[in-house]
This record gives sequence, structure tokens and C-alpha cells, in this order.
Amino acid sequence: MGIGGSILLIVVGAILTFGLDDTDLGPFNLDTIGWILQLAGLVGLLLTLYFWNSRRRTVVRQVPPTAVGGTVIPPAGEEVIEERRRRTY
Repeated sequence: MGIGGSILLIVVGAILTFGLDDTDLGPFNLDTIGWILQLAGLVGLLLTLYFWNSRRRTVVRQVPPTAVGGTVIPPAGEEVIEERRRRTY
């Protein structure tokens, strides 16, 4: 949903809850719908912030490779990922 969508739900819910005098629209109570939208927006905002925070925690493990005759031997159970970058001037 993202931060923008969550804030939008909270704002629309607050308008429905606090901004309208007529709270009934047929069988629907706009105060209840507003509170539900605000709660959904708050839950979406908290989940978005939680997942953003969990993406920042990365564990980097550096294992020095063993070189035999110019060939890199990875540790047992791991494969070598080789990165080559090309310079453009």
C-alpha cells in the first residue's frame, strides 16, 4: 500500500468521521466507515514502516576465498559470485 496510500486512507476516514454532520447514508453509518478506514490506514502505515526497517538490516559476511593457482575456491556449500565493472569515460 505504501505510505501515501496509508495517509490517504487516514485522511478520508477522518473526513468521513469528523467532517460530516449527516452520519447515515442509507444502511451505512459514515462514522463507522471512517473509523474503519482510519484503522486500515494506520495498520498499512505501520506495516510499511516495519518492512522498510527490516530491509535496512542486512548481514554481510566476508569469507576470504582460498586461491589455488589463480582459481578461487569458495567455502564449502557456497558458490562464487563474480562481479566485473566496465569503466566508461
